[in-house]
Amino acid sequence: MEFNTEQIDNEKSTIAIMILAAGASTRMGTPKQLLLYQGRSFLQYITEMAIASVCQPVVVVLGANAEQIHPQIKQLPVKVVKNLDWACGMSASIKSGIELLNNLPQKLEAVVITLCDQPFVSQQIINQLVDTYCSTKKQIIACEYAGTLGVPALFGQRFFSELAALKNASGAKIVINNNLNEVFSIPFPLGNIDIDTPKDYEQLLSITRATDSARSVATDYCAFTQNLDKKDYSQ
Repeated sequence: MEFNTEQIDNEKSTIAIMILAAGASTRMGTPKQLLLYQGRSFLQYITEMAIASVCQPVVVVLGANAEQIHPQIKQLPVKVVKNLDWACGMSASIKSGIELLNNLPQKLEAVVITLCDQPFVSQQIINQLVDTYCSTKKQIIACEYAGTLGVPALFGQRFFSELAALKNASGAKIVINNNLNEVFSIPFPLGNIDIDTPKDYEQLLSITRATDSARSVATDYCAFTQNLDKKDYSQ
């Protein structure tokens, strides 16, 4: 495991965010962290969402193809940890991120864990997790979608050791399910969408193109109606 602090810490922050991006993308056939979405790579997109949120510091866990992927976020104000045991599964990435957080000088009270391949995670969803944590005082705030609870999710500091102790391919969802009495959920229907295969990616692009087209039509219509309002009918 290798730590690399890219920029200065925000000493006032008490809630971190960890982006898991260490997978080998075997089903995609190419590093999905580098696939284009909204004009930048998946990894850059979710990292920018994290930076724009109330969470600091932003920790990105890389693994497979790290040297190829790292330049995408090299100039961003994040901390990068390279999980050398990425082949052992998501648990190793979570452990790497938690170890980095535990070695920071500031005292953290919680961390939001998210993935780089959930394209509809936004600054608003991340901030809603934090707001809900502050208002409910629950130690786990999870997103609810497709009849289940999962990430993005916020975990209080008391669960850091449990997260770091996960084994094999186990993800943070196990900690959620093992501590349901500590969980409060927020609805995030689009959280069920993640990008694992070329078909998933093509479907996402189709949705994005359709949305952009609809926005374009709406913009053109607004401009048209505004021009009508400005037309001089006195002539």
